[in-house]
Amino acid sequence: MAATVDELTIQYEEDGIITTKQLDKIVLTKGAWATLMYKYQDWEKQKQAYSPYRYSIRRYQKRNGEYRQQSKFNISSSEQAVKIIEILSNWLKEDGQKAE
Repeated sequence: MAATVDELTIQYEEDGIITTKQLDKIVLTKGAWATLMYKYQDWEKQKQAYSPYRYSIRRYQKRNGEYRQQSKFNISSSEQAVKIIEILSNWLKEDGQKAE
């Protein structure tokens, strides 16, 4: 397990193949509870190729000096990601805040 937020990753290798390839990581919050967003691809064995881009938001809790994953939400498609962005942008506008 990871002792720091910077060490957290979703990259996973099995039998010499990177089955989950982490492409990017953004730390949204740090502390005893950390929230991270990942951009990644999964290895599709049948196609012998990596999947389209995927995204995941994960929450970690630090206990006994190590971060442990507590929850995750995987965005299943680019279309779903666009809908989430549109909804959040609209809600921010309604609340009088500027989406950045």
